Amino acid sequence: MLRRIVMLFLIIIAYLLQTTLFKAISIAGIVPNILMIITSSFGLMRGKNEGMLVGFCAGLIADIFFMDILGFYALVFMTIGYLNGLFRRIFYPEDIKLPMILIGLSEMLYCFICYIFLFLLRGRMNLGYFFVHIMLPDVVYTVLVTLLLYKGILFLNEALETYELRRS
Repeated sequence: MLRRIVMLFLIIIAYLLQTTLFKAISIAGIVPNILMIITSSFGLMRGKNEGMLVGFCAGLIADIFFMDILGFYALVFMTIGYLNGLFRRIFYPEDIKLPMILIGLSEMLYCFICYIFLFLLRGRMNLGYFFVHIMLPDVVYTVLVTLLLYKGILFLNEALETYELRRS
């Protein structure tokens, strides 16, 4: 129960950071996707089910504040959380390379899905421009911010696991 409350609180804090602090320090209008970092990290650390749950909550918050309809971002984030959960068996907490690669690939997949459903289906077919000016800077910026936030997320997960082990 404590894990769920902490996760919800962390998702809300991540959303607030993404829309306030990181919006203020955006580079060329690009803001790092903190919700993606949270979803990918917990999917990788905790597995498919936890990744889907965190992804659904993060996506639902994004849907409520960014979209006209509910469910698009929830489905995308949930899928990405599930896909990251598939790599739990090869996850080592000391190694930061795998999380950075997976978060970069997750952000690339997120941007590509958003391009297909939010731009391509509306007749905007310039994938090269979208890739160079939006997708690539977004992925790079998100991976750089991952370097700053990942150790804190890992510490929080280990603290919650220790608490759960002591409790049971």
